[in-house]
Amino acid sequence: MSGTLAGTGKLIRLILRRDRILLPLWVLWMSLAPVNFVSMTEELFPTAADRQEYAATSGSDPAFLALFGPLHNDSLGGIVTQRLGLVPLIVALISILTVIRHTRTEEENGRRELLGATVIGRHAPLAAALTVTVAANLVLALIMTAGLSGSGQPGGASFAVAMQFAICGCVFAAVAAVAAQVTVGAGAARGTAIGALGVAYLLRLAGDTGGEGNALAWLSWLSPVGWAQQLRPFADERWWVLLPAAALTALLVAAAFRLSARRDLGAGLFAARPGPGTAAPSLSGPFGLAWRVHRGMLLAWVAGLAVLGAVFGGLAKGVGDALRDNAELKDAFTRLGGEATLVDTFIASGMSIVGLAVSGYAVLTTLRLRGEEENLRAEHVLTTPVPRLRWAAGHLLFAFLGTAAAVAAAGLTAGLVHGLNSGDLGRELPRILGGALVQLPAAWTLAAITVAAFGLLPRLSAAVGWGALVVFLFLGQFGALMGMSQRALDLSPFTHIPKLPGGDVSVVPLVWLVALTAALVALGLAGFRRRDYTV
Repeated sequence: MSGTLAGTGKLIRLILRRDRILLPLWVLWMSLAPVNFVSMTEELFPTAADRQEYAATSGSDPAFLALFGPLHNDSLGGIVTQRLGLVPLIVALISILTVIRHTRTEEENGRRELLGATVIGRHAPLAAALTVTVAANLVLALIMTAGLSGSGQPGGASFAVAMQFAICGCVFAAVAAVAAQVTVGAGAARGTAIGALGVAYLLRLAGDTGGEGNALAWLSWLSPVGWAQQLRPFADERWWVLLPAAALTALLVAAAFRLSARRDLGAGLFAARPGPGTAAPSLSGPFGLAWRVHRGMLLAWVAGLAVLGAVFGGLAKGVGDALRDNAELKDAFTRLGGEATLVDTFIASGMSIVGLAVSGYAVLTTLRLRGEEENLRAEHVLTTPVPRLRWAAGHLLFAFLGTAAAVAAAGLTAGLVHGLNSGDLGRELPRILGGALVQLPAAWTLAAITVAAFGLLPRLSAAVGWGALVVFLFLGQFGALMGMSQRALDLSPFTHIPKLPGGDVSVVPLVWLVALTAALVALGLAGFRRRDYTV
């Protein structure tokens, strides 16, 4: 085994050299941001009575339970922990992208083959990528523990909060390592690992929406994201939860190394099927080729978001039932408009999650332009009479219309399920479908930012696309709580999306987002048309 790991230390130094700016940036940002949450939450809920009122209303709101997870304690630390519920998902996403960037992407670009010709063991690249990513998550946890402890929170509970982040990061780094061995191509590996993260979040969401003791609570225990929240910081911490998380991480890492030993360089565990000897007529043009390239991922995302929409639609009925079980929550929402307001708020929150999720698809699909260029497949197409812009338009068609199809699938299933449950399908289906479709301008803006980066800064296109998604997610979910100015919050396109169903609609922000999208796409395509072909 030592021979297969030869050169791991040198590759670790190479990764640290290449990520010398990006790696410290995300570690420090993710570890220090929760410290600001403490002071901001203390300003919002200065007294114990204020925190108890939050726990009895918003903290027990099914929409909050779905988005952020359960509230185990009404102390200042307990509220901060719940409101940080989505941040571990960001850490998991960054860990996935980091591992695949330094494994599968290196193989696609040919750098892994060059390194393999030197004194580098077969498993050294995988070991180096996992070592750096896991170490980054542990450093993040230590810095966060020190920061939360320095802000006056108990040391043990602070460490438990930090380990929620580290659990998600380490488990999904290992998931990404397995995906990099099983699939063919970095895009497929990213899609598989991110899909696994989505399933884990969906299981956690379904298990926690009804609160503790609900019939579906056991689903949270099937999810590593649910395990992280079962640590219960500030509420008699369950340290033993770290054991299954560590065991799963170790099992996945061992599986990744085993699979790495069984496959050829550049191949996956499941080899691609050979195509027919003669190409179909549909492949004679760039749009038919783009359909062949994108159809698998498109169908997977449409199906996945349809399931997510059905879950939100099914849980909405339970949200209304929660009013009858919680007198304080019922009184609060009666003043705001009653049960319909609570159900609409929950569905609108669910559609916001759909918008964020489908933005990941938009970025992934747009980055396929860069992947085709790096792998020299685009070069073969562009040596024919196909113009550059026509080739790019084939892929962008799926980035924009595919995003619309996935969002529509989520809205349709959510509207159908909730409409049938409520007995008012004719009213609920169009309202919920509208709440889904209104997310499109924000998702399209993410795709447009990635297109602009592809045309102007091709080597940074992945970092720009995924970085923008993470920043916008952070601003949308936590910017207001951290006391950021409205000008800063307005940087996120999701800030300008109306909360539907139930909210007020303003067309002007949506028109501006579409106009911005068109301008960024035009800028990116102009840059691609004028720049040199680059790997």
